Amino acid sequence: MGLIDFAKSVGRKLGLGDDDDKKPQGQKVPGPGAQAAPTAQQVEELKERRKAAALVKLVQEMGFKVQDLGIRVDNDRVTLTGTADTQENREKIVLLVGNVEGIGSVDDQLKVSTPAPEATYYEVKSGDTLSKISKQFYGDANKYMVIFEANKPMLKDPDEIYPGQRLRIPAAVESAAGRHS
Repeated sequence: MGLIDFAKSVGRKLGLGDDDDKKPQGQKVPGPGAQAAPTAQQVEELKERRKAAALVKLVQEMGFKVQDLGIRVDNDRVTLTGTADTQENREKIVLLVGNVEGIGSVDDQLKVSTPAPEATYYEVKSGDTLSKISKQFYGDANKYMVIFEANKPMLKDPDEIYPGQRLRIPAAVESAAGRHS
């Protein structure tokens, strides 16, 4: 899939406490034999490793299985590697990781065990609802549950979407009568 952009300033928070970077006043000066303070680069690398570990945990907590899952964080860019079982799960993992606050893009290098057609990604705009998005893509506002189901478990409620969030929009669905919509 390649590089997918996300709204960096919105999304799920990882709860890593990166806001606590300010050093407290009155810190003691290390004595002889103490290790030197880490460099700014070392501190940043540690933060990126912590973020990557938190993203791996998030993917696992959502129940996605990825063989040889690799997540690397470079500033606001995440690179995903490994093999997902389905195209749908691959896309959901990309969205799960990308819809995290502080992530600006995802370099999707995931492979898929069972290839299938790719869905479309859609960025939610102010005033959007799943019904409105469904009408735009399927011509029927009542097919909003197709979009909701395609974005589970990231979405827990069809009414809880936010501007800047990215969603999966599956290809047109078959109706009960067997027509393409």
